[in-house]
Amino acid sequence: MRSLIHTELEKLTFTFKSINSLIGVAIVITLGAASARADSFTHPGALHTQADLERMKTKVAQSAQPWLDGWNILIKNPHASLSWTPRPVDVVYRGKDGAGHPENYSVLFNDAAAAYALALRWKISGDDAYADKAVSILDVWSAPLTGISGSSDKFLASGIYGYQLANAAEILRAYKKWPENNFNRFKMMMLNVFYPMNHDFLTRHNGAKIDHYWANWDLANMDSMIAIGILTDRRDIYNEALEYFKHGEGNGAINHLVWKIYPEGLGQTQESGRDQGHNTLNVSLLGAFCQMAWNQRDDLFGYEDNRVLKGIEYIAKYNLGEDVPYTPYRNSDVTQDVIASAGRGDSRPVWELFYNHYVVLKGQDAPYTKAFAEKVRPEGGGGNYGPNSGGFDQLGYGTLTYTLR
Repeated sequence: MRSLIHTELEKLTFTFKSINSLIGVAIVITLGAASARADSFTHPGALHTQADLERMKTKVAQSAQPWLDGWNILIKNPHASLSWTPRPVDVVYRGKDGAGHPENYSVLFNDAAAAYALALRWKISGDDAYADKAVSILDVWSAPLTGISGSSDKFLASGIYGYQLANAAEILRAYKKWPENNFNRFKMMMLNVFYPMNHDFLTRHNGAKIDHYWANWDLANMDSMIAIGILTDRRDIYNEALEYFKHGEGNGAINHLVWKIYPEGLGQTQESGRDQGHNTLNVSLLGAFCQMAWNQRDDLFGYEDNRVLKGIEYIAKYNLGEDVPYTPYRNSDVTQDVIASAGRGDSRPVWELFYNHYVVLKGQDAPYTKAFAEKVRPEGGGGNYGPNSGGFDQLGYGTLTYTLR
C-alpha cells in the first residue's frame, strides 16, 4: 500500500511539473520558479558584496582617504537624510503617452537614489534608523506601483530605476527588521513590473529595427535584468542578461557597443558620434553590469581580451581632450562621419569603478581611465549633479564604494 501511494504521489508530482512547464511566461513573474542553482548566488552581491561594505565601514571609521571624502559627500546629500519623504505613485510616466498623463518619473529616480544612499549609510554607520528609512521607501513603492508607461522612454525608466531599486534592496535584504512579507512583495514588484519590460525591450525593441535604439537603452534594461536576477535568486533571468551581453542583437551587446577595435588598444563605441553625454552614460551602465556579474563570479571586464576596457579608454581619452581615431558610423537611422564634440568632458561619477578594477585590482594599464577618475574624485551620487534625470542615471558614490586601497 505504501509503495502504491508513493507511486501515485510521483505521478501527481510529474503532472504538476508538466503543467508548470507549460505556464511559460507566467513562471517568469513568480517567485516560486527559482532555479536549481539559486543557492549559488552571492548575497549581498549586486554592486556590492559584504566584503565591500565591510571595507567601506572600516576605512570610514579610520578616517582614511579617499573613503572619508566619499563618505562626507554621501552624508551631506539630502537623499541620505532621515528627513527624506518618498512620493510613491501607482503608475510612473516617462515621456508623453498621448493620453494626457503628466510625466512623474522624477519621483521615482529621486526615491531610488534615496533608498540606495540610506542603505549605504546604514551599512557604514551601523545606525538602524537609516535602514528603517530605506526600507520604508521600498515598502511604500512596492505596495501601489502597478506599471510604467509613457512614450518609448518608459523603457529607460524600467531599466535605470529598476537596477537602482534592486541594488538598494540587495543591500537591505539581510536587515532583520524588514518583514519577510514586505521583502517578498518588493521582489514581486520587480518581477511583475520591471522585469517584463526589460525582457520585452531586449526581445522586441519596441517594434523598431534592431539598430534603431542607442546602446544605452539596451544597457539600462540589461542592468535591471541582471540585478533582478540576483535579488530574486533567478538564475534564468541572470543568465538571460549575460547572454544578451555576449550575443545580443541590439546595440548594447558588447560587440555592437564597442564595435571597432584599433591597434593601439582603443575601441570605438556606438554613441561616440552622437554626443558625449550619452557616450559617458554608457560608461556608467556598462560598469554597473560588469560589476554585478563580477560579484557573481562572472568576469565580463576581461571578456574578449578586455573589450570593455578598450571602449572605456576610448571614451576617457577623447573626453580628456585628446584625439582618438574615428570610423564613420552608419545604421538604419543615422550617418555619423565625425566624432561628436557635444558634451565633451562631461564628468559623470562613473570612473572609480573601472579604475579600481583594472588598475588597482588587476594591475592593468588604463591611463585615461585613471586620469578621469582622478579628475572626478571624490564621486558624488544622485542629487550632486543637478536635479534632472541625467544626474540620477548612475548611483554614484564610487570613491566611497569602489576604492580598494
